[in-house]
Amino acid sequence: MKLVLRWLLPRFRECTEAVFQALNGVNSVEPGFVKGVGDSTFYEAVLVNYSPKTISLARLIEVHLAAHKSRSNSSWRDKFRYAIYTFCQEQAEKAQLFLNRCKAEDPKIVNQVLAFKTFQASRKLIQNYYRRNPQKPFCVKYIDPKLKVLQPIFI
Repeated sequence: MKLVLRWLLPRFRECTEAVFQALNGVNSVEPGFVKGVGDSTFYEAVLVNYSPKTISLARLIEVHLAAHKSRSNSSWRDKFRYAIYTFCQEQAEKAQLFLNRCKAEDPKIVNQVLAFKTFQASRKLIQNYYRRNPQKPFCVKYIDPKLKVLQPIFI
């Protein structure tokens, strides 16, 4: 099953890719750009291909919420909003139900559930960035700390 996740800050798809690659039940993660139904622009995102028998949609959303500051309202919000793009009505309903539960506990969460339209993969140089470049400054400064925080909870 597939799911597309989008976040606020540009240039951090490498972090998101590494976080989801570390999860059991995630078969592949592809950084790139997403366009939803009604969107006229592509936004940075990751396409997550996962096995629902091993990892639930709710768990993926929980990791997504924990991995990013999805509670901030910013002037960038219109251009780089947090979103979960779903591929079918059943997935959209499950995602929205779980997200509503999360928002009931934390009303500051600003994520949305949107309908997927199209995905355009990033160039090969960016794909599997952390796995190919763990010692690069970006990985050490941004990805390693994020994985260290999330690992005891989710990985």
